[in-house]
Amino acid sequence: MPIATPEVYADMITRAKEGGFAYPAINCTSSETINAALRGFADAGSDGIIQFSTGGAEFGSGTRVKDMVTGAVALAEFAHVVAEKYPVNVALHTDHCPKDKLDDYVRPLIAISKDRVDAGQAPLFQSHMWDGSAVELTENLSIAQELIEKCAAAKIVLEVEIGVVGGEEDGVAHEINEKLYTADGDFVRTAEALGLGEKGVYLLAATFGNVHGVYKPGNVKLRPDVLQRGQAVVAEQFGLGDGAKPFNLVFHGGSGSALEEIREALSYGVVKMNVDTDTQYALTRAIAGHMFSNYDGVLKVDGEVGVKKTYDPRTYMKLAEASMADRIVEACEHLLSAGQSQAG
Repeated sequence: MPIATPEVYADMITRAKEGGFAYPAINCTSSETINAALRGFADAGSDGIIQFSTGGAEFGSGTRVKDMVTGAVALAEFAHVVAEKYPVNVALHTDHCPKDKLDDYVRPLIAISKDRVDAGQAPLFQSHMWDGSAVELTENLSIAQELIEKCAAAKIVLEVEIGVVGGEEDGVAHEINEKLYTADGDFVRTAEALGLGEKGVYLLAATFGNVHGVYKPGNVKLRPDVLQRGQAVVAEQFGLGDGAKPFNLVFHGGSGSALEEIREALSYGVVKMNVDTDTQYALTRAIAGHMFSNYDGVLKVDGEVGVKKTYDPRTYMKLAEASMADRIVEACEHLLSAGQSQAG
């Protein structure tokens, strides 16, 4: 299927929240990881999201160019071409973008999609994330208000973050402390500033103990009930009725989380969960296994010439793609999106 249109993406989000499942959002940095994500979604019969962080996009442009927008556009264009061969819906997203990189990443990408929409084409991306977790909430939401207006004009969904995701990603690190849990009042302030859909569809990354990377059990306490309370307090404040889920929630830092915690978060309106650390490991583990098993073929040991078919990158990258795809199938099963695709 072609990359999801704005209408298809909106339907994906609605179906996930109403159906109690979420889409894996797979961080990709190359054509190979995009291929692995597409294969994993297709093997699971799941729609999904492919996303590029600032560092991933920079890497995608090549180590000589090192330009985030160039890399993001190149990777997105590649995804647009190859996704047409897969029988699932896939959306493109950009991951964490802090304030100091907005002008060099998200704002130019929104402008590119706006130009495409004005020319009668689909936007290049379906959603972008503004990560205002490092600034005070008033400034965070003020910037979000500016961005959601621009995104709506370009038929793009905005993702915002309130609270702090601990750990480190792309050089941005946050301590593990009480800020990992979004306060009830911050949910209300977000709804007051951004509306509940009338100003544009948005995704909300509220925090409930999330940490990037893999952590040992007991080091971090996930509290999905924070999400339940946030939905409930806004539903009450806006007169939406008991059981309403006004927000489309995002689960960051999902690697290493217990299945019961993931499923509980889904029940509170999580429609997207980022998956990066686990898929990175799956990709690299397959390559490492090949290298260790074929060291005398990939290396010219003791004056020998090696074995070309073992050091041909296609040999081990095929294994890496399959391994990463298998981990994505597992993620789809955990998030209950497997078999939920309505593409066809």
